[in-house]
Amino acid sequence: MRYSGMTISDHWIKVPLDHRNPTGEKIDLYAREVSTDTTKPWLLYLQGGPGGKSPRPAGLSGWLAEAVKSFRVLLLDQRGTGLSTPANRQTLALRGDAAAQAHYLHFFRADSIVRDAELLRAHLGVEKWSTLGQSYGGFCTLSYLSLFPESLERCLVTGGLASLTADADTVYRATYARMAERNAEYFSWYPQDRDILDRIFTHVRTFRDELLPDGRTVTVPLVQMLGQFLGGNTRIHSLHHVLQEAFVSTPGGPRLSDTFLQVLYDQASRAANPLYAIMHESIYAQGAATNFAAERTLGEFPDFCPTAPSPLLTGEMVYRWYFTEDPALRPLEDTARLLAEYESFGPLYDLQVLANNQVPVAAAVYHDDVYVDRALSLETAERVQGLQAWVTKSFHHDGLADEGAYIFKRLLAMTNNEAVEPEPNKPPVQP
Repeated sequence: MRYSGMTISDHWIKVPLDHRNPTGEKIDLYAREVSTDTTKPWLLYLQGGPGGKSPRPAGLSGWLAEAVKSFRVLLLDQRGTGLSTPANRQTLALRGDAAAQAHYLHFFRADSIVRDAELLRAHLGVEKWSTLGQSYGGFCTLSYLSLFPESLERCLVTGGLASLTADADTVYRATYARMAERNAEYFSWYPQDRDILDRIFTHVRTFRDELLPDGRTVTVPLVQMLGQFLGGNTRIHSLHHVLQEAFVSTPGGPRLSDTFLQVLYDQASRAANPLYAIMHESIYAQGAATNFAAERTLGEFPDFCPTAPSPLLTGEMVYRWYFTEDPALRPLEDTARLLAEYESFGPLYDLQVLANNQVPVAAAVYHDDVYVDRALSLETAERVQGLQAWVTKSFHHDGLADEGAYIFKRLLAMTNNEAVEPEPNKPPVQP
């Protein structure tokens, strides 16, 4: 199919659920090819998440418009997402009880994702391809470099240099600290929003009849999830507009507006990407259980506790209450618990292979990233031979969405040992 100046092709294959048993159960794997010239080399895009499906482009813009100048781009729906045998409350019920569902989801981590990609590469007859990994896609990239470096021409990473050895507790301690800094930055820009947020907290503590569109009672922890805006490059400023419209006057007095409740629902619901919550902490698990690390370490950061006088906004933290309150996750509560208690997840990275890496790798490390800690990322950069890290204060975690063309072009030039264009002449994003 051709539209908006690009040709779209669908690719489907069957892959083993368990790659150690290639003749066993199969699941579907789907990828969407976007190109303007099928003679160009391949670039595999690894989406962030976990549990995020690939982009569905309606036209060429941003990083994709830049990428198709040099590549035919393959947008992979990672297993369990999009059209790749989706895993959610509806489909997982087919697996049986919670234990059966948890066993099934053991095979949905980065090592399985890159083995899927390898089968897709062979199916397409590609000798080597390049990759672009955003956020969790960068985690997958490090697994790919560990397992199949001979299949990779180059790797580009944006906001996704995972720690190779840190456990989930260490990761969350770092990200809580980054989120505290980002809260302080935001409220220094919009001090009036601190007052509005405290008014919202007082309101929902007093009135227990404010409901989200899915029927959930609005609570302090739910409101704290608005902190997901803080990880954005420019999206952070959208939070100001959301808070400005938080209240409306009604015959019963001030109430939370439908506009505000809809935005809060959009941040809080995992209906569209349940694996994000179910699998989130497993992406850090290597030989030990995570046991809801974000929740366990929360007590070390009392300013984030819902009972604090003026709680800070949270970010990519997953708590047990998600699975008791979100209708999309409630049927999976026991499944999530079993995954959190699982102690036998194997290693995701081969430290020796990475130390001897020969594949050109360029990574954008966002100085103030609240989701992937800069210090941990730079430790990883030091352990991957030949990896070039570009540390920048000009962008945040979703920089690829805002300035994708520039970021992609710069990283590609780095892997080609070409001169790079200077960063846009602007200070860190602020109002």
